Amino acid sequence: EGGALATGGTRRGIAVSTLAEARFFADGGFDDILLAYPLPTGRLEECAELAQRLEAFQVLLDSPGALQCLRQRPLAGGKRWLVWLKLDCGNGRAGVRPTDPGALPLARAIAEEAPEEVTLVGVYAHCGNTYGCSGVPAIQAIARATTAAVLDFVAA
Repeated sequence: EGGALATGGTRRGIAVSTLAEARFFADGGFDDILLAYPLPTGRLEECAELAQRLEAFQVLLDSPGALQCLRQRPLAGGKRWLVWLKLDCGNGRAGVRPTDPGALPLARAIAEEAPEEVTLVGVYAHCGNTYGCSGVPAIQAIARATTAAVLDFVAA
């Protein structure tokens, strides 16, 4: 019920943190789900099942190794892995720093190396570093810094 409210009844465009949540929403009729945590390569078959089952099952990548895992496990029936590059803009939990020398090559690899298997949907950043903030101005400062980092990365 909360997912339907969050998506305005469309049952599309929901972000989840775990594969269990993804399966729960898929079983509830959602067909556009983002696993908003870097690809769990040890559970690739579960991700592939969801990608085959849903219209859009999207994953986050933050390393060349994760991209290689997807390329070694192509989807059937002309489907492609839908990938967001996970940027770490200060949270320090997951993702590649936008200033990391490997970040742009990774984005290019996702976008260009295997277009039949992988589609770069966009870049994703999570402002988890706001959790410790003690007021709106501090949260807004982190949001502005994150937005600037993502826009600078996309422009590059």
